[in-house]
Amino acid sequence: MENSIDLKERRVLITGASRGIGAGIARVMAACGAHLVINHLRDGNRAQELADELRRIYEVKVLVCEADISIPQDVSGLFRRADEQLGGIDVLVNNAGCETIDHAVDLDLNDWDRIFNVNLRGAFICAQEAGRRMAAQNSGVIINISSIHDKVPRKGLIHYCSAKAGLNMMSKCLALELAPYRVRVVAVSPGAIETEMNREEIEKFGREKFNGWIPGGRVGGVEDVAWICAFLASDKAAYVTATEIYIDGGYKESTIPYDPRPKK
Repeated sequence: MENSIDLKERRVLITGASRGIGAGIARVMAACGAHLVINHLRDGNRAQELADELRRIYEVKVLVCEADISIPQDVSGLFRRADEQLGGIDVLVNNAGCETIDHAVDLDLNDWDRIFNVNLRGAFICAQEAGRRMAAQNSGVIINISSIHDKVPRKGLIHYCSAKAGLNMMSKCLALELAPYRVRVVAVSPGAIETEMNREEIEKFGREKFNGWIPGGRVGGVEDVAWICAFLASDKAAYVTATEIYIDGGYKESTIPYDPRPKK
């Protein structure tokens, strides 16, 4: 995997990194020379397989840590392991997330709380732990993985969309507070991204139909997200903070499924 982004000796903690977008980010960060903490929840075998792969190919240090990021004690333990075995962290990628699909009027409040506890509260708990360390070392980057649904509403996902909207504002507030300590905070909002978890669903729905809705002409891949994250983690993005970056092939702006212009 060729690259021109230098993350050598950077210590990167990625939550929810055993599969999907998180695993893609881990692979690209390792390709750029970063040492990693791969967080997972009840997916230890897959996380360990990924860690072994990255150590073998890129000769970087990789820790595998199970933790529920919605539980403060778990998060404290996660960061403590990073301190003890890597000497701290330089980059946090808040990637862990979950969703359910429910009609708003039928939504169980336990599901509302669970989605917020992982997608927003958990991200904040991790950002607090990271922010304290990064402020003390006067450098660092926090990347919060959001979604185009922080701006685009979707039926059945009122709790998920609301949590992601909160994550976006949280990112901006954190960026302002941490800027004096040379800590940058950015939200990255993917659109339709193909992973091993949703590939079958995409095919069942109709890949060509999906591609036709996206101005960029295709469903995105995890590397489309991962390389942006690597860039943001690097010194090449030293002036980028307090903003959100959409990786969606223009999907967020495509609200009319036809072109009314006359054909030439």
